[in-house]
Amino acid sequence: MPKLKVDGIEVEVPQGATVMQACNAAGKEIPHFCYHERLSIAGNCRMCLVEVKPGPPKPQASCALPAADNQEVFTTSPMVKHAREGVMEFLLINHPLDCPICDQGGHCDLQDIAVAYGKGHSRFDENKRAVTDKYMGPIVKTTMNRCIQCTRCVRFAEEVAGVEEIGAIFRGEDMQITSYLESAVKSELSGNTVDLCPVGALTSKPYQFEARPWELRRTPAIDVSDAVGTNVRLDARGRQVLQCHPVINDDVNEEWATDKTRYMIDGLVRRRLDRPFVRREGKLQPVSWPEAFDVIADMAAQAGGSVAAVAGDLVDCETMYAAKLMLGSMGSSLLEGRQTGLDYDTSSLAAVNFNTTIAGLERADAILLVGSNLRWEAPLLNTRVRKAIKRGAKVFAIGPEVDLTYRVEWLGDDLSLLGSLPSHVADLFERAERPTVIVGAAALKGGHGAALALAKRFNLVREGWNGFNVVHMAASRMGGLILGYARPGGIADLHYARLTFFLGADEVDFSRFTGFKVYVGHHGDRGAAAADVVLPGASYAEKSGTYVNLEGRVQRGERAVFPPGDAREDWSIFRALSERLGHTLPFDSLPGLREHMGQNVPQFAKLGLLSFDWTPPSLSESASGAVGRYPIQDFYLTNAICRASPTMQRCSAELIHGESFAEAAE
Repeated sequence: MPKLKVDGIEVEVPQGATVMQACNAAGKEIPHFCYHERLSIAGNCRMCLVEVKPGPPKPQASCALPAADNQEVFTTSPMVKHAREGVMEFLLINHPLDCPICDQGGHCDLQDIAVAYGKGHSRFDENKRAVTDKYMGPIVKTTMNRCIQCTRCVRFAEEVAGVEEIGAIFRGEDMQITSYLESAVKSELSGNTVDLCPVGALTSKPYQFEARPWELRRTPAIDVSDAVGTNVRLDARGRQVLQCHPVINDDVNEEWATDKTRYMIDGLVRRRLDRPFVRREGKLQPVSWPEAFDVIADMAAQAGGSVAAVAGDLVDCETMYAAKLMLGSMGSSLLEGRQTGLDYDTSSLAAVNFNTTIAGLERADAILLVGSNLRWEAPLLNTRVRKAIKRGAKVFAIGPEVDLTYRVEWLGDDLSLLGSLPSHVADLFERAERPTVIVGAAALKGGHGAALALAKRFNLVREGWNGFNVVHMAASRMGGLILGYARPGGIADLHYARLTFFLGADEVDFSRFTGFKVYVGHHGDRGAAAADVVLPGASYAEKSGTYVNLEGRVQRGERAVFPPGDAREDWSIFRALSERLGHTLPFDSLPGLREHMGQNVPQFAKLGLLSFDWTPPSLSESASGAVGRYPIQDFYLTNAICRASPTMQRCSAELIHGESFAEAAE
């Protein structure tokens, strides 16, 4: 491990570390634009110059210079100061004076570094060059006059997103960053380029001219658009969430977020349920809370113990726990969370968990995808597979062929292949140190037992490694399974319940339910349209909630804004309703509910990664038939919030269905 001095401070860094990393280890800030720790080194901007001895008598780019023994690095010498001022002066030659109208203002690297390391004046008075704005789709707004050619967006698109649709054309002063043929970038992760851009060249199109950073109130939250559990920060002004940014968590989402995570938030203020409704003479009529509770109480008296609850994809654990207790007090245990009709064995949570863990997937050396379009079902898992490939992993897949952004050997779409893998695949898995099988929802029902047989055949579960994984797509799924929201017959076992509560469940086939339907949710979507009583609840941004992601990690988000109108937090609705039904729940506050939940369900007593014992069920090892189509057919419209979002609707129309949109010239 190299030892060197940085401004007189001796530091020791890992082999292969750069001088910039050594400076950071010594507590010295090095200004930079093009360098990013999760991207390859470009060395474009030259802002990270330092003086190094022994070495040539000129400043050197610390981001691209390997740290070595006996180096002496100076970060504040007159040479370094003069060099940084010169680089800053060059970068600003063509930069327009857009700060008063630029959405990057207030959190702009160029502003901050110019103030801290630049000169107070420029010696250049030539005309600034002009570059036409490029079209990159409904997510990214471009103002290419501001671009400093750091190429962060280019490297991200190629290395992380796997979509090589952004690049540079021309040379020298004429160099421009653009998308391929100036068309929309077809990536589920394109919004990350806005965060990566150190200037205002790439900004958020849905957010443009909305607010300044200092106007916003920041709240930590957990994303519910998929089961990854992306850590996010919701930025709100007044009672509206205006921005959603990822929060760094190397175990879960690193520092990325999908476009759905970022931009479905404009659906939080549209199509909202803000008062209770009761269906009378075929039409939903607004009523007061007591009136709605009276109607439900009358039906509960008639239903007896024939009461069920169906949990939707976006529901928090507190809501499911409160509903479960209320149904238990009414003598019912009819609970189900797999609203689309999935039916698989849940007797062992380890057999339906992502056991390798999200971060651990990078270490896999042989990967078999079974019935999973990982790019749409869990895009941030897909980025981990790309990192595993860079380390030498081979990827095989069973299912209909799709573009996963990396090279895959498709074996076919018949589940019988699980019992008769090609010899070269079987040989590789037998030799692999960290073999991994990832089972998606399209294969879970028919191929669960056969996939578990592979786990035994290839010794996927061994000391320090568990390579058997199931990909869930709902933020509520693992929490629901822990709470018992799964029945052997699936949702079909609940069709004949006389009273059914739908907890934000909008993907259900409501025509099969013959009894009285109560919808508790936040959007006027399919569930509200089919319900006999609608009780307005709170979205994930309007309540504190606990969620368990697909790897069994318990996480908690906080409330960013209040629900609209007469809407209430879902758990409090069940607490009030239980009192009306004569079975008052044993808590009257959120802390009380969490304490009660932690006592009765130990998995929720603390945050962090849960450990499930590997005790797989004995299932039939035979599997046959085609995988069929993947469950997600439109990545941008998977839940009620997305369907209410104008941004997600346009993404779906343009990126999935190929519609074209004309934009006025500016």
